Amino acid sequence: MRAVERAAIAAGRATGLELMERAARGTLGAVFEEWPALAASPRRALVFCGPGNNGGDGFAIARLLAGRGWKVAVHLHADPARLPPDASANRERCPAKIASNSDWPERDVSDADLIVDAMFGAGDLRQPEGVMRRALLRLARVRREGRRVVAVDLPSGICADSGRPVFRLDDGDAFAVEADLTVAFHAPKPGHYLDRGPEFCGRLRVASIGLPARGAGPHDGYGDPDEAISLVERAPVAPGGASGDPESAALGKHGSGHKYGHGHALVLSGGCGRGGAARLAARGALRAGAGLVTLGCPPDALAENSARLDAVMLRVVGSGEELQALLEKDGGRFGALCIGPGLGLGAREAGLVAAALISELPVLLDADALTLLAKEPDLFGGLHAGCLLTPHAGEFARLFPDIHARLSEPAAAAPAYSKLDAAREAAARAGCAVLFKGVDTVIADRRGRVSVNAAAYDRAAPWLATAGSGDVLAGLAAGLLARGMDPMRAASSAAWLHVEAARNFGPGLIAEDLPEAIPGALRNLGH
Repeated sequence: MRAVERAAIAAGRATGLELMERAARGTLGAVFEEWPALAASPRRALVFCGPGNNGGDGFAIARLLAGRGWKVAVHLHADPARLPPDASANRERCPAKIASNSDWPERDVSDADLIVDAMFGAGDLRQPEGVMRRALLRLARVRREGRRVVAVDLPSGICADSGRPVFRLDDGDAFAVEADLTVAFHAPKPGHYLDRGPEFCGRLRVASIGLPARGAGPHDGYGDPDEAISLVERAPVAPGGASGDPESAALGKHGSGHKYGHGHALVLSGGCGRGGAARLAARGALRAGAGLVTLGCPPDALAENSARLDAVMLRVVGSGEELQALLEKDGGRFGALCIGPGLGLGAREAGLVAAALISELPVLLDADALTLLAKEPDLFGGLHAGCLLTPHAGEFARLFPDIHARLSEPAAAAPAYSKLDAAREAAARAGCAVLFKGVDTVIADRRGRVSVNAAAYDRAAPWLATAGSGDVLAGLAAGLLARGMDPMRAASSAAWLHVEAARNFGPGLIAEDLPEAIPGALRNLGH
């Protein structure tokens, strides 16, 4: 955002003051849309301004509210002489009385119909001291008292890069301002979606401030395109992509074609009584559009799986040697392998993982396969660019203990180490794509590209926290790999479909429902 703003100012599209004015108007537009009663008649507002340009936005908001007849109290927690030029100019233009670096009467809080947090936003964060600390601690409690709180860009204390709260209480616990509404400008930041960002942001609105959209010019000031961050909140692939092109393959099937033209996924299963997870993955792969799915299992599990499956084919695969022989003979028939759900952790299973990696086919590794990678360095060393790892937090900790330890350290300043950083570092070390699961799912590839699929705000789907849902996600991604998508695109698309299917189904969801909800998600795309 800083780069985009600098580029717009350098190109003469806007001045810093104009951008502040647009941000202030966008904030109030979002406030009045969120709480229409506040637009009906003048009320009371309390505006907290900090030491940077976020404070400048606050002064502009205070001026606009005063112009509507509101009674506005402004508290500046900074040295007025050290404000940035644009923030200082807006301070001079603000008609409201400004109290600097002082405590405020308690009635200012209890009487306010709207409290504006313009202390830090997406700016640099440092541990507050003195009066500023007391102000932030008081502001952090206001939402719980029934006051309406709007955060300008980000709640103070939330790192824009990581979504982690960085302010610390005396006992070491983290705190930040809790907002009812957060208004971001131009585009959301990673911190709006990662970690605890959504918890502190409340509801999120994005206001335009007249900056160019992506695609308006070379690199658009967004930096190296190979290090781009994308937010997966709509379908990451467009309908009607060219068949056979992994970069533009569509989620749905288009035109005529034979089942073999839509990919063949091989899902490897555990032994008798352990096949449920693999069957869920196999159904996910079918619903993702794979033309054929075969489940490979040991002989003792054949009857169980045969009784539970119809469209999914069965194949006896009892050992790594049998899998290697199958792939050497018929490997050209398979587009991708899925290994790990319900697999087991013995020597047989380690042999299957080794054979899958030797094949050099696209391989999705989940669940037990990830634990085997963590236990056996030789298996980890066999990973290649066609692989996709799909760990949850516990599996990630086993695979990358040092990276996980760094992510778990308390954040004391911004920018804090983030889940984006962790996923990128893990993907670079593994040499393949990594889908780091969670409410804030992060997908990274070995080149540093990363996407975020957050089930937050209007896309929240808490009922996804049910046994087996991760197995379906693995199957969705494996089915898309089999159809020719590259691992990064397959993972992003599968994560998006996973959330959309859950949201379409609603509360009461269990894992068996997810594959059946995929057609509805695809229909909504026009497929």
